[in-house]
Amino acid sequence: MTLILFNKPYGVLCQFSDERTGPPRPTLAAYIDRPDVYPAGRLDLDSEGLLLLTDDGRLQARIADPRFKTPKTYLAQVEGEPDEAALSALRRGVTLKDGPTLPAQAERIDDPALWPRDPPVRFRKSVPDCWLRLTIREGRNRQVRRMTAAVGHPTLRLVRWRIGDWTLDGIEPGQWREAKGGA
Repeated sequence: MTLILFNKPYGVLCQFSDERTGPPRPTLAAYIDRPDVYPAGRLDLDSEGLLLLTDDGRLQARIADPRFKTPKTYLAQVEGEPDEAALSALRRGVTLKDGPTLPAQAERIDDPALWPRDPPVRFRKSVPDCWLRLTIREGRNRQVRRMTAAVGHPTLRLVRWRIGDWTLDGIEPGQWREAKGGA
């Protein structure tokens, strides 16, 4: 069994080819030259961070399928400064257009020591921002972004730091390493 931990840069598709017509977009093929591995879950084009790839279909399903409730931790730079009421709402779960979310772990954190994003997040002197650490056990489309927006704090930058026991520790953007041992 192969399990790859990849630090997906901003603007890279979570697939090995781009079927869209128009200017080509970077894909996983530009970074990972390993046959027969496939992403276990997805990260949006405008999100960064940990993506797991494996050749084991059962492991892929266990990581990606919401039934297994694998915890995923994100670092989210949000617009404004959420108060305790906003954080409590995230912790209880918020109602989105597709229904209520499960409760999330949510806390404000100091600015993390991350790599610079290319392109950088737009800075506005008149609008403060801060960082949150959010752990969810679902994987709905753009879920973290929709949750922070629902409590009045749109996400400016989103980095997935952890999936289950696997983290980005020591993996630079665009780099990957093979996990040691099994799941």
